[in-house]
This record gives sequence, C-alpha cells and structure tokens, in this order.
Amino acid sequence: MKQIELKGITWNHSRGITPMAATAQRFSEMHPGIEIKWEKRSLQAFADFSVQELAERYDLLVIDHPWAGFAAKTKSILPLDDYLPAPFLKDLEENSVGHSHRSYQFDGHQWALAIDAATPVASSRPDLLRKHNFLLPSTYAQLLDIADRGLVAFALIPIDTLMSFYMFCCSLGEAPCQTEEHVVSEAVGIHALQLFKQLVNKVHERFHHFNPIQVYEYMTNTDEIAYCPFAYGYSNYARHGYAHRVLDFHDLVSLDGTENMQSTLGGTGLAISAKCAHLEEAMSYARYVASPACQLGLYFDNGGQPGHLKAWQAVHTNKLSGNYFYNTLPALQRAFLRPRYHGHMFFQDHAGDVVRDFMIKGGREQVVLQKLNELYQASKELV
Repeated sequence: MKQIELKGITWNHSRGITPMAATAQRFSEMHPGIEIKWEKRSLQAFADFSVQELAERYDLLVIDHPWAGFAAKTKSILPLDDYLPAPFLKDLEENSVGHSHRSYQFDGHQWALAIDAATPVASSRPDLLRKHNFLLPSTYAQLLDIADRGLVAFALIPIDTLMSFYMFCCSLGEAPCQTEEHVVSEAVGIHALQLFKQLVNKVHERFHHFNPIQVYEYMTNTDEIAYCPFAYGYSNYARHGYAHRVLDFHDLVSLDGTENMQSTLGGTGLAISAKCAHLEEAMSYARYVASPACQLGLYFDNGGQPGHLKAWQAVHTNKLSGNYFYNTLPALQRAFLRPRYHGHMFFQDHAGDVVRDFMIKGGREQVVLQKLNELYQASKELV
C-alpha cells in the first residue's frame, strides 16, 4: 500500500503546533495509509507571510482570516464549500464563535474552517490585585487607577496596536473601514487615539516590544503585572501545569460604564492548498479537526483553543481552564470582524506602525488619521 503524505504549516506556539500534531497522529492511526507532517513558523511570520507562497510548499495551512480576500483573488487555496458536505458546513455556521466561521468567507466561498477562535480579552493575577488592594476593574477609569500603580501591561507591537485602535473605535460606536473615504471619522478617531494613549503612557516601555504571548509569559513568570486589559486570549495560561502561575481571564472593561468594550476578532482557520495532490484525504482531515467531537476533546486536550461553539460551552473545557471559555465568550460573540478585501493586508502591515509611533512618540492625532487614510486609499487600489 502506497503511503500518502500531507505537509502542513502552522504557527509556533503550544496553541498552534501541539493540537495539529496530535490530530495528525490520531488521524494517521485511523487511516494507516496517510501521514501528516506539521511544521511551524513564528507568530509574526504567521501574520505576515503570504498564503500564496505557503500554498506552493504545503498541502494544509493554518491561516489568519484577513487573508481570505487575498486567497479568493489568487485562488491559491481551495473553496472548501465546493468539496465539503453542506450539512457539515451548516453545523459550523450555526456553532460559530462570534464571526469566526464567517471570517473565512469571501466572494461567496468558504476559504478555511475556523478551528481556533480568539479576540482580545482581559486577564489578571488575582493574588496581585489583592496584594495591592484592587478589585477586578469593570470600567476604564478603574483600569487607569491600576495602571497608575505600574501594574498593567498589554502588547504594543504594531499589529496588536492597530487591533487595539480598532477596538477603541468600535467601543466608541464606529467600526473602522466602513466607508470608501476614510478609516474612521475624525471625531471618533481623535477620541480613540487620545483614550488609548492615556493608557499607553502609564505602561512600562518594555511592553512596546511585546506580543500577547510575551505579555502572558511576563505575567506568569514575575510578580509585577496584576492586570492585562486586552490581549488576544490564550486559554493555555488558564490551565494548571502550563505556566509557572495560572491567569484568570475575563470580559473587557467598559468605557462608558454601560457596555463592555468591543475588541477585534482573531483566531485561525484550516485551509487547503490548490496545489494539494491528495484532496480527498486533506478534506477528510480538515473535517475531522473541525468536528465538534475533536474540538472539545483531542484538539482542546492538546493545547488547542477551539473554534466550535460547543467546545466553548462544554463542561470539560471550562473545568480544565478556570472557566476561560465561559468567561470570555461574550467578548468573542460581539467582536469586530475586520476587513478582508485583497488589499487590506497592505494596510494592516503598515498602519500599525503609524498608530504605534503616535502611542510611543506622541504627535498630532489629525496627522495620524491622515496617514491612515492615505494607506487605506492605497490599499483600495490593490483590489
């Protein structure tokens, strides 16, 4: 019997590589003639490296949803709705965590399966909050009080800074990139930048260079940070035995005292290269990984952060993660779905630097918005 080999590429974290290796092993045990080998890349490369280039070398790709428009234009990955059963896709649609399933739809097709769901959520060290006589904050004003004591951190690399800017805009009532003319209105954009910078000014400069993983590692390996107000959630850090200390995870605070902030959807999807020579086997594996049984069992048990709603609502996953999924699900359900048109990756790659420079160095808010609008218009020309 000839052995079929599939090659996959995912990202370099326990949440990214470990569940894919485990599902590949189990799938091969159930299908002895198929071997699946997963490789990994850095978190930054995951966000930046072209899906088209990866699809030339790999059969299976774990991708970020803003690539959906690019994929639809280049046809570098396959429209899964042409290959997978409609009832299966309907189940995924009905059990989507927020907009996770829809995030991989573009131009009338489904370009990946949402096997992982995430958005920025809050996290804390309850022991340190108690030590410094703070309650868990529920408002932005209370958050600023904790930040005044040097106890707050969050990720400020360019991509996370841009996603946080989107969050402030959404939380002020205006989602970004909804018109052809500008990223956001001047009034909302200025207010969002001012609110965000007010908090950034209270955070140690070391976090200017941190991604969410580095923030969580710092929180679990030192006793300096009691609260992170927003960073893409990692349920791994809520599980005993993963890091030196366990983090609690929460919904976001409220800007106005009534509604919690609205963050920017993340997560990952499983796609299949148009160059894949073994489509039946690749589709079968993708269907297995995205199935509810695998998502709340083997996938979660091996460090994965599921994309299926039943896994988020399951007793099993929550019992082992300090109710991570129960506690953060509301934030996922209302998260903003960022643009996915072909040129938006160009905007995303450059706009974060503009916002981050303002956060760190200061300047005029109007100049920041003008630069963002220029990048936005340039990105539209790439469509």
